Amino acid sequence: MFDNLIESKRKGFKSTGQTLISAVIHVVVVFAAIQATTGAAETLREILQDTTAFFLKPPEPPPPPENPPPPPEAIITANPPPMGFQTVIPPTDIPQEIPPIDLNEKFNAADFSGRGVEGGIATGVVGGTGPVEVGETFIEAEVDDPVRPISQPSPRYPPTLQAAGIQGRVEVQYVVDTTGHAEPSSWKILRSTNKMFEEPARESIMKSVFRPARIRGRAVRQLVQQAIGFTIQN
Repeated sequence: MFDNLIESKRKGFKSTGQTLISAVIHVVVVFAAIQATTGAAETLREILQDTTAFFLKPPEPPPPPENPPPPPEAIITANPPPMGFQTVIPPTDIPQEIPPIDLNEKFNAADFSGRGVEGGIATGVVGGTGPVEVGETFIEAEVDDPVRPISQPSPRYPPTLQAAGIQGRVEVQYVVDTTGHAEPSSWKILRSTNKMFEEPARESIMKSVFRPARIRGRAVRQLVQQAIGFTIQN
């Protein structure tokens, strides 16, 4: 038997050097932890600084659709034909046969009342300048007998141009109706060498009488293109 108990593991005592080394190691670990934390804070701060909010501009709205052209009814309403009457002239050639009857052809007795503007229609508007449509219009190649002049006065020569010895011509377009007269609303200047020739050319055509164009013996409206010359006679 032992008088004294024997330790199963003897406790050692640290020396001063070990304590110093342990302290140094702790200081290094704490310093490294502080540095690591400081770097993490700087990195987090940089991330927060770089996080910028961007607002995307919404797409531009599509352009509004272009205004569609007005319907033909609106155009006619905006530019109505003149209120007036159509004229009737007797045919120069008496037909030997009964002309064919066109059931689709419209006739309005009020258009021949003699009141208003010549070349207009009864349903027109006072002061209107729109086209007068009283039937289908054909060109010379589509008719059997084209328009032929019966009487056409010479155009009035402008005195100023005549005194200056200036000659010229006016190319015009108009519609001869079924009565043998040019429709005023159809008058159009195609080309002109001098503006002063245009009004005398119109006066001459509007005072002219034509033989209307015919298809199978029936009078029809025809589009006419004509050149009117202004020449000084020696």
